[in-house]
Amino acid sequence: MLADLNQWFLSLGADYGVNPYIFGAIYVGAIPFFFTSIGWLVKRARAGRSTVVPTMCAGFCFVSAYLYLAVAGRNIPVWVWIFLGALIVYGAVSTIRDTRRKIRAGQ
Repeated sequence: MLADLNQWFLSLGADYGVNPYIFGAIYVGAIPFFFTSIGWLVKRARAGRSTVVPTMCAGFCFVSAYLYLAVAGRNIPVWVWIFLGALIVYGAVSTIRDTRRKIRAGQ
């Protein structure tokens, strides 16, 4: 059963032109960089310095796996893009709220 699940998982990648393991590695591998960028952002905001670069780094880490999908993928259904767009918007709003809360807590 596990082999069948793995085969199905890999077939999705073949159908859409992406390697699911690479997508997963990018997705999971970006997590520590994302949190590091958020920490950097909070530290700079508390110090009253520009937060543009850490914000851009955090944003890149947040969407990096989906950038791989956009660049390498093909025949991706529209509903997937709508779902990913909704996830990105929700994640961005949530991250902005949490980051502002952390900045206020430090002041």
